[in-house]
Amino acid sequence: MGKVSLFAGAGCLALSALIAPTALEAQALQRSIYASALDQGGAPVPNLGPTDFVVREDKVAREILAVAPATEPMQIALLVDNSQAGEQYTRDYREALPAFINAIAADESGAKHQIAVITLAERPTINTDYTFDFQQAVKGAGRIFGTPGSGSYLLDGIIEISKGIIKKNLTRPVIVAVTTEGPELSDRQYVTVLEPLRESGASLNVVTVGTPRNQNYDRSVVIDMGTRDTGGRNDVVMTGSALTGRMKQIANELTHQYRVTYARPDTLIPPEQVTIAAAKPGLTVRGVPMKVQRER
Repeated sequence: MGKVSLFAGAGCLALSALIAPTALEAQALQRSIYASALDQGGAPVPNLGPTDFVVREDKVAREILAVAPATEPMQIALLVDNSQAGEQYTRDYREALPAFINAIAADESGAKHQIAVITLAERPTINTDYTFDFQQAVKGAGRIFGTPGSGSYLLDGIIEISKGIIKKNLTRPVIVAVTTEGPELSDRQYVTVLEPLRESGASLNVVTVGTPRNQNYDRSVVIDMGTRDTGGRNDVVMTGSALTGRMKQIANELTHQYRVTYARPDTLIPPEQVTIAAAKPGLTVRGVPMKVQRER
């Protein structure tokens, strides 16, 4: 299948697409794009419909068949930097991480999401495996504390989570990483991180706590390109006290996405580039990456 490029920005939604098995597959292929649209205040925009979006494959407009709230379950991997640099934010973690988990749990769609909690000090370590029991995840987050003398392995964590997503064939994966400006000890080139991330179909969302400063080059590239190319967020909060509000904002965005379904002729080769744009100005948009399943 062809390589898929993803783009995100104001007025343009990065996306995640998968084959939607319906009775109409005999006539045309249908793909569903998970997308979020935010107003100028950063709040999700409700009640959008087919006329509010434009989908293009290799610059060719496609017919939008339906737009509905995304109710499919998400599989969220929450990565947390508990290295020595993160030790000063332990109290903030204890407030912000449960707030994020509980906000996902309160999704009004009733979708049965799953959350895993992974710590990053010394090596990526499963704190709480993917679970439907959000109180178990909250308890796991409450056990996180800084590890003296350690560095962070964010890049290793992204690789391992991405490979796990591929192996488990998760359908709506999301990675949310909370990191600091401490040292990155993963011995990884950015290409070796971005390749499995893109193959996994997960959106990468990163929140960095603390004053920005020069960092490991490969980590900087992964955070920049990984969030942008997969339609995720790249946020920086200067103080730990601001972390809870930002994590709630991310949860609100994830639980108010749309599923945009469009049609494409079944005689075409897979497109090189797929974009979805807002048909009207004034929207700040983000989405999850495209994940194309094998066509049948």
